[in-house]
Amino acid sequence: MKTILTFESDPGLDSIRIGLIQAEGIQWPEKTDPCFAARAAEFGALGGAAISPGRKAAVRDMLRHGSYKPAGRAKPSSEYLLAAALEGDFPSVNYFVDAANLVSLVSGYPISIVDLGASGGEFLLRRGLEGETYVFNAGGQTIDLKDLLCVCRREGKLFIPTANPVRDSMATKIFAGARNLAAFIYAPAGPEDRDLERACAELAKYLGEAAGTVEWLVARQAGR
Repeated sequence: MKTILTFESDPGLDSIRIGLIQAEGIQWPEKTDPCFAARAAEFGALGGAAISPGRKAAVRDMLRHGSYKPAGRAKPSSEYLLAAALEGDFPSVNYFVDAANLVSLVSGYPISIVDLGASGGEFLLRRGLEGETYVFNAGGQTIDLKDLLCVCRREGKLFIPTANPVRDSMATKIFAGARNLAAFIYAPAGPEDRDLERACAELAKYLGEAAGTVEWLVARQAGR
């Protein structure tokens, strides 16, 4: 796999597992797959019963660090997707984002997806620093990244936050014309990471239907 993800040397990251999926040579379908909306609707009809309180709590605990509290607008993106499915308003963006959103919905794990052409292929997982922010939507809104779990892309000698389990940076979001992408599935280590490999395989399957090659692995703190 060409994409590289390393963990900052930080004992606080011992409890994190990241599913990394790389897709190269992607082809843009004219429209998204209707099965995504159908599966989201079926999931919503269950009233969210498929996601246990334990999974939700463990994912929130994964984000809880220092001053960062994963609640309200700061909650994991997987919870936004669940609420949308329950309301019958599951979002549709493009084939690749929709695939990631569906896997996030059914697994309960937040997922980021980035354009490797914009981000490069070398990433570092760390917590956001004081004063770090980025724009996360076309309206120019920013998110404060202090203490938030972040995937950072290399810029020269520095690693700059570009994605996280809440909102991803506009700088590396995937739009039509992208050729290669990487997805990051955030999971808490322990009993609640039991579905991580399944989520990786499912997302890889969807991506593989519109890509030349797809690879995936589970990354963790070195030595763990």
